[in-house]
Amino acid sequence: MEQEQPNLVGFPIRRDASGAFVVDAGRIAARFGWSEEEWREMQRRGLVTSRVERGEGADQGRWRLAVHCGNRRWFAIVSDDGAVIEEQLDFRPSPPRRGSQPS
Repeated sequence: MEQEQPNLVGFPIRRDASGAFVVDAGRIAARFGWSEEEWREMQRRGLVTSRVERGEGADQGRWRLAVHCGNRRWFAIVSDDGAVIEEQLDFRPSPPRRGSQPS
């Protein structure tokens, strides 16, 4: 059974009292193709990293949010008010194993 992918575009990402972006765990888990419980387990195991970059110049007033887990990366362009303007999930190549020689 295929898991429904919620549409984040146009859906606001809320900000906490300090101004940090907070992405709903269920929505981001679905983007990665996992259940919320699987997502939280990945977080507990320290396999999830994130990055926030503030736009400058022509991109002022926009933010780039990136979340990495394994070989997957989700990123979104978000406005100051948290509206998702654009988002994408991509797969990154795995790093070469230690000691392996390139072919």
